[in-house]
Amino acid sequence: MREYKRSDTDSKGGMLIREGKSVYNLKDRTFLFAKRIIEIAEMIPVNPTSNIIRVQLIKAGTSVGANIEEADGSFTKPDFRNKMVIARKEAREANYWLRLITGKYMTPEELSQDIKESIELIKIFSSIISKVKA
Repeated sequence: MREYKRSDTDSKGGMLIREGKSVYNLKDRTFLFAKRIIEIAEMIPVNPTSNIIRVQLIKAGTSVGANIEEADGSFTKPDFRNKMVIARKEAREANYWLRLITGKYMTPEELSQDIKESIELIKIFSSIISKVKA
């Protein structure tokens, strides 16, 4: 799991974690993932090709948390499960774009924790989906 700095805040603007601690609240964790995706996108050079990749990365990476928020507000188990399935699909797509820009626009060292985080989120979502009957 990605370790975040002391300055990271939760979705309400409050202090989220202490240095070296991990985030376990899924809504907060996906919110921080989205913020990091935006930071990464801002580091990608501006040109016609990379602009397309940047947009796709931002759409997928921020959609993960948005779908978790929607899942949290769902009224039925099938709706909850569906939102989790979509969040997993978006996390897989974000993982794809992160791997694609690795070595081209950013170093493997710069992105390894983010790629790892996307994989961990995919595994978490898969576990939740398997436990929720539609």
